[in-house]
Amino acid sequence: MRLQIALFTLVKILYNTTYRMAYPFLSTFAGGLGVDLGAFSIIFTARSFTGMLGPFLAPIADRRGRKTSMLLGLVVYVLGAGLVALWPSYLTFFAAVVLTTLGNYIFLPAMQAYLGDRVAYERRGFVLAVTETSWSLAFIVGVPLLGLLIGSSGWIAPFPILAGLGLLLLVTLAVGMPATPPPVMTNGALWHSLGRVLTSRPALAALALSFSITAANESVNLVFGVWMEDAFGLKLAALGAASAAIGLSELGGEGLSGLLVDRLGKERAIRGGILLSALAALILPWVSGNEWGALVGLFFFYMAFEFTIVSCLPLISEILPEGRASLMAANVAAFSLGRAAGSLLAPWLYQSLGFHANTISALFFNLLALAALGFIRVQRPVNEAPV
Repeated sequence: MRLQIALFTLVKILYNTTYRMAYPFLSTFAGGLGVDLGAFSIIFTARSFTGMLGPFLAPIADRRGRKTSMLLGLVVYVLGAGLVALWPSYLTFFAAVVLTTLGNYIFLPAMQAYLGDRVAYERRGFVLAVTETSWSLAFIVGVPLLGLLIGSSGWIAPFPILAGLGLLLLVTLAVGMPATPPPVMTNGALWHSLGRVLTSRPALAALALSFSITAANESVNLVFGVWMEDAFGLKLAALGAASAAIGLSELGGEGLSGLLVDRLGKERAIRGGILLSALAALILPWVSGNEWGALVGLFFFYMAFEFTIVSCLPLISEILPEGRASLMAANVAAFSLGRAAGSLLAPWLYQSLGFHANTISALFFNLLALAALGFIRVQRPVNEAPV
């Protein structure tokens, strides 16, 4: 299991590096493609709406086995990254962004369901937090390395390497992971599970929680690179360093979640994280008088968000154990809708009202998340800390 968790984490580092590299190097990609920020907003929105396919991809993991779904996700990823490597253009870039994201959304629910099937609830928070370190490691290691590569060889350079790494991990997973027979179920049981998700009050509250948290983060996340470049004149290398600093803050949030979520209780940890995220959004404009103050404010903003989102995963995985893959896939869709909402709002807020408006949007969505948490209930094991 430890080797499998390590392999899953490596795969997710690849996915997340591809996902996150567009944010700090937005101006570079836009310049290379000859498009403006508005055109990239359309790409990001399409990428976010790709997650809406998640509930319809859950049948792969439930009917064909978790491993089959994970392998398919990597195949789709390699196809997407390879498109830009072979035919660089705005259209292939658009297709690559959608396909690499789709590959992640095929892989991720299957992986989370696989771990949910095999790891006890009282330890699941720690295990899922380990795999979620991939999100921060992508910013600490992957994005700065790609920044150096882009600086030396141009904006196209990352894509052949990403496609090759995806192919290598695909072969490793195919050979090294044991077969996972599909769960025993009757015909139509999966669609019954999807129906349970849509008719369950705690499940719907969980989806609202995920939507609100990610919309809050994306309100700032999408424009932070443009904001720091506009406000402080930071260039490509400095933005890569800023990305690494934010990655360290997220690693801290993931580490704290792994250490605390199983001890404090999932609901208590999430509530504390949301309150810290709201506070960080509130004070961010007031500590941004220079680049160092801005970096410190962003550090705590991203750390609080990451602690919160990672702490949500074990709680959500236990709301409907009999429909775990379906709910985790729907949760991916909720994340994506939150990012889509933030992707639509963030550029407009920034260009029309300034960065202060983005932080107010983040505060608003965090308060919505706090309200949604109050409607979530799971049957708590006896060794889970009470709320």
